[in-house]
Amino acid sequence: MRPTGVPADPRAAAAAAQAPVTYLRTPVLLLMAVATGLCAGSNYFNQPLLHSIAVGLQVSEASAALTVTLAQVAYAVGLLFLVPLGDKLERRALAVGLMLLSALGLLISGYAQGFGMLVAGTVLTGLFSVAAQTLVPMAATLSDPRRSGQAVGLVMSGLLTGILVARSVAGLLSGVGGWSMVYRAAAVAMLALAAALWFALPRSRNPAQASYPQLLRSLGTLFMRHPRLRSRALLGALSFGAVSVLFSTMALLLAGPGYRMGDTAIGLVGLVGVAGALMASIAGRLADRGWGQATSAAGVLLLLASWGFLWLGIDHLGWFLLGMLLIDIGLPSVHISNQNVIYRLAPQARARINAVYMTSYFVGAASGSALGAFAWRHGGWPATCLVGAGVALLAGAALVYDQRLARHAAASGVGSG
Repeated sequence: MRPTGVPADPRAAAAAAQAPVTYLRTPVLLLMAVATGLCAGSNYFNQPLLHSIAVGLQVSEASAALTVTLAQVAYAVGLLFLVPLGDKLERRALAVGLMLLSALGLLISGYAQGFGMLVAGTVLTGLFSVAAQTLVPMAATLSDPRRSGQAVGLVMSGLLTGILVARSVAGLLSGVGGWSMVYRAAAVAMLALAAALWFALPRSRNPAQASYPQLLRSLGTLFMRHPRLRSRALLGALSFGAVSVLFSTMALLLAGPGYRMGDTAIGLVGLVGVAGALMASIAGRLADRGWGQATSAAGVLLLLASWGFLWLGIDHLGWFLLGMLLIDIGLPSVHISNQNVIYRLAPQARARINAVYMTSYFVGAASGSALGAFAWRHGGWPATCLVGAGVALLAGAALVYDQRLARHAAASGVGSG
C-alpha cells in the first residue's frame, strides 16, 4: 500500500512541481504593471523637485541633487543583492515585502525634517523599489508560456510609463501641496498596491533551492555560461545608454535660449514618451510570434534615426518631439525582445538572469548620462547628438554579434543559449 502523500507517478509529481500555480489573467498583469510603474517612478520623483527641496531643507542645490545619485546607486545595489532572492524565496511575499519597505522610505522622505532624513528615505526607497524587477520575471513565470512575451511587455509598459510620467506627476503634485506631498501620496499608493497584489497574486516558489551565497555566486556563472546573456546585456546597456544621452541633456536644451521652457513645460514634453512606452506590449506580442530578432533590429534602427531628427530639433520643436517619440519607441522594442531571449536561457533562474541583465542595463544608463553631460559641456547640442548616434551605432554592432550567436546556436542545435 502506497504511503499517504506519496504520488503514484513520480514523473507526474515532478511535472506538477515545475508547472506554474496558475496563469495570470490580464487584470492581474495590469495591476502588476501599475505597481512596477510606481516602484520604478519613485526613484525619479526628486528630479523636478531639487530646487524646492533645497529651499525647504535649507541646503544647496548641489546637495539636493545628490539624492538623484543616491537613488540610482541604491537601486543598483538592490538589483545585485535583492532581486536574486526571487529564485529562493516565495515570490509574492518577496515582492509585497519589498514594496512595503519602499513605502516606508517614501514616508520618511515625505516627513523629512532635515536633509539626513531625506537621504535615509531616498536610499531606502531606491534599495527596495527593485520590487519592480521581481514582478517582471514573475509575470514571465506565471503566464501562459505561449504568451509570456506579451505578459512581460504589458508589465514593462507600466514600468516604462512610470519612469516617464514620474517627473510630470511630481511637478504637478508639488505645485498643489509642496514637495513633501509627492512622497506622502506615493507612499499611500504603494501601500494600497502592495495590499492589492497580496490578494491578487498566487503563491509561487522556485522548486530549486539554493543558499543566498550560492545565488550570488551563480550570477557570475550564469553570465559566463550563456553567450546570449552577455550579448543581450551589452545590447541593452548600449540602447539605454543612447537614450540616457538624451535624458541627461534635453532639459538643458529646452531651458536654453532656443526654447526658454520652464520646468512644467519640460515635464509636459517628456509625456511624449508615454506613447513610446506602450510599444512594450506590442514588442512582447511580436516576440511571442517569433519576431524578436526583427523587433530588436527595428528598435536599433529607430534609436539611430531618432538622433537625426533630434539634431534638427535644435531650434524646431516639431523635429525634436518626433525624435523623442522615435527614441522612446525604439528602446522598449529592444528591451522587451532582450528579455524574451534571456528568460528562455534558464527558466529556473529568471530572477538571477534579470538581475544580471538589469544591472548591465543601468550601468549603460549611467554611462550614457555621463557621456551626454560631457558632450554638452564641450560641444553643445550637436556634439550631444553625435555621441548619442555613436552609442546607437555600437548597439547595432552588438545586435549583429547577437544574431551571429543565435544562428550558431540554431545550427548546432544547442538552443538559444
